[in-house]
Amino acid sequence: MALLHELWEEGDEGYTFCLAGPHGDDARRRLSPDARLIWTVEAGSHFEAMTSYYEYMDWGPYRSDQPWDRTPYPEAWTGPGVEK
Repeated sequence: MALLHELWEEGDEGYTFCLAGPHGDDARRRLSPDARLIWTVEAGSHFEAMTSYYEYMDWGPYRSDQPWDRTPYPEAWTGPGVEK
């Protein structure tokens, strides 16, 4: 299962990278009024999402030694923004 992620640019405030759909509602509520969606990516795990995000931002490789980071997203996460 792949989940859709969104990258929002907030000018001087920086960036917010979050899940699309209801799983990202809390993050999007904190966005500044002038925030704009600049990129989306589908990923099957947090590690996959962050790897793509780091590549997009040209920050070099994403590294994590957290075991949960590579765990595939659970099938229970369904709804808008979720691609099967």
